[in-house]
Formats: sequence, C-alpha cells, structure tokens
Amino acid sequence: MRYLAALALFCLWTLQATAQEDAGALARDAGAQLGAAAIQLQEADSARDRVRALTRTVQAYEAGLSAMRAGLRRAAIREAQLRGQLSARDAEIAQLLAVLQTIAPGQTPTAFLHPDGPNGTARAGMLLAELTPALNQRADRLRRDLADVETLRQLQEQAALQLQTGLAEVQTARSALNQAMAERTDLPRRFTEDPVRTAILIASSETLDAFSSGLSSITSDDVGWAPPSLDEQIGALPMPARGLILRQAGEPDAAGITRPGILLATRPGALVTAPTAATLRYVGPLLDFGTVTILEPRPGTLFVLAGMGVTYGQAGQIIAAGTPLGLMGGLPGQSNESALSTGGEGGGAGASETLYIEVRQDNVPLDPLTWFSTEQDG
Repeated sequence: MRYLAALALFCLWTLQATAQEDAGALARDAGAQLGAAAIQLQEADSARDRVRALTRTVQAYEAGLSAMRAGLRRAAIREAQLRGQLSARDAEIAQLLAVLQTIAPGQTPTAFLHPDGPNGTARAGMLLAELTPALNQRADRLRRDLADVETLRQLQEQAALQLQTGLAEVQTARSALNQAMAERTDLPRRFTEDPVRTAILIASSETLDAFSSGLSSITSDDVGWAPPSLDEQIGALPMPARGLILRQAGEPDAAGITRPGILLATRPGALVTAPTAATLRYVGPLLDFGTVTILEPRPGTLFVLAGMGVTYGQAGQIIAAGTPLGLMGGLPGQSNESALSTGGEGGGAGASETLYIEVRQDNVPLDPLTWFSTEQDG
C-alpha cells in the first residue's frame, strides 16, 4: 500500500509538472510564431508578389495568436489549479510550519527529553527521525508549488504582452493587405459583369436558388476558362477561414430557420481565402445574406460565402487557391477584453463573427462538410 501510494504521488507530480511544461512550451512556441510573422511583415514590402506575402503574414499571425491564446489558457488553468490546491491545504500548511519551527537547528539536547525517561526519549527520537524526512518532502512540494505559481504568473504576463503586440501587428498586416488588394490589377478576367443585368437579377430574385440559376445571364464577353480538376480535392479542401463549425447543414437556427449551408464561427478580422482556383461569379450584397462572394471552381459548381465585413475582387476575375477574398467584420468596435481573450477556437470563445458557407452543384445544395476538411490547428 505504501508503495502504491508513493507511485500515485509520483504520477500526480509528473502530470502536474508536464501540464506546466506544456503550457510554457506552447506559449514559447506561439511567441516564436509571432516573431516569425513579424519578420514576414517586414519582408512583405519588398516581396515581388506583395499580396501573397501579406496573405501568408496574416495567416501566420492568426496561427500564432491562436496558439498564444491556447498557451495562456493552459497556464491560467494550471495556475488556478495550484492556487486551489494551496487554498485547500491552508490548515495543513499551518500545521507543517508550526512543526518545522519547533525543530529549528541549534536546539539543546535537553529540549527533546521525554518525561518517561531515556526509553521514552529514544522512542520519540526514532519517531521524529522518521517524521522529519516526510515533513521536509511536504515542505519541498509546497515550495515547488509556490514557485510554479510564480513562474506561471510571469509566463502569463510575458505572453499577454506578446499577444497585445501581435494583435497590433496583425492589424497592420490586414491594413497593408487591404491596400495591396486595392492596388492589384494583375488578375486575369474571364468575363465582364453587366451591372444593369446584375441589378435586374438581384431585384427579381427572392431566393438564392433563383439568383444562382441566373448568374450566367449577367456576364458578357465570356472567354471561357479551363479550371484545374477538382475531383481529387473534394473532401480535403481547406476551410476558407479559421474557426469553429457553429451550425451544420440543415440544422435550424434560434429562429427555427434551416439553411443548406454551414455556419463557421470566426474571430473578428479573420482572413477569408479561396479554397481552390476559381472564377469570381459575384461579389456584393444579396438578399438577407449581407455581403456575398460566389466562387465557381468548375462549371456547375458554386461556393457561396456570406458574412464578410470586407470583400476583395470583382466578378469575372480568375483567382488562384489561397487568394484573399476578404476579412471578417467586428474589428472597429471590439473591446480590448475581447481582443485579448484567451479562449481558443476550439471553445468558441471570442469567435463573434460568422461565415456562412454553401456549396451548390447544378444549383442543388450539397453538404459543405463533404467538400471541406474540418481539421484545423485552432
């Protein structure tokens, strides 16, 4: 029993140490990611393809910030656990300190004489000899726990400063990306959008079905385009943005309304990119969807993305996989508390924006989860 108790205590201490090391390592790795992203931001100005460089920079910042929040969250949880353990052991700690004070060095031999004489003194000495190492071990564990709390507190302070700096720098990268996209003129065009036909189609369409079926009628001078094969990518396409699936296809919302697409919860300002090479079929407001971007990766297939705060590109342009399509909203009015939230995407904390994603084949809605990969390092 004594062996099993000692083994259990050792395993518990190992798990506690591992939890602290994991939190620290995760925060340090995230700091390295943010440092690398800062270097990318500096190099983006001199890059030949500035848009691509800035896109990678924003994505690197998003990954680093997500990892930093996860590291801060783990550190906070571990610190709370340690403080809870120390609070629960207040009485035990007080008794321990009292006993340790009574056996301070420099005591005279007569201080430990037992009233029962030499035999009692010998027995008391043997008991004290066995008790002292255990008391020292408990005192050492207490010192380690207190040191761990202090280390975790310092780690959180340093990580919070890195997080604040990263948030400011990613906003700089987003602003630079906005400017670079506004200045971009090198995207090839497949067709020219007729604004009059587009306005008529929007006014006459009451549903997304009706609008999608009439998209081909708003173009002129269509030169045609042979897109790369999409068959091998189905099921493995990357999500357009980092986030958490909030609602699946056909799942009713709070008002009981069901839609054939999925709803992705993202953080404010999250970058939205094209999952594959495609033609921009439509960019603009539509019905009750807000701002909508419709991609056509191949004839008859449409990706509908709705909910962005800022959109890039114009209808008719041919874009490559990974091309930025826009940014999610929510940045101007967000508070510092929400910006510095240590909640990760895995928990949905801080993911206050929603991106609606719908896939259509020959104007028939399909489940987007059969097209996109749900794996992410959130």
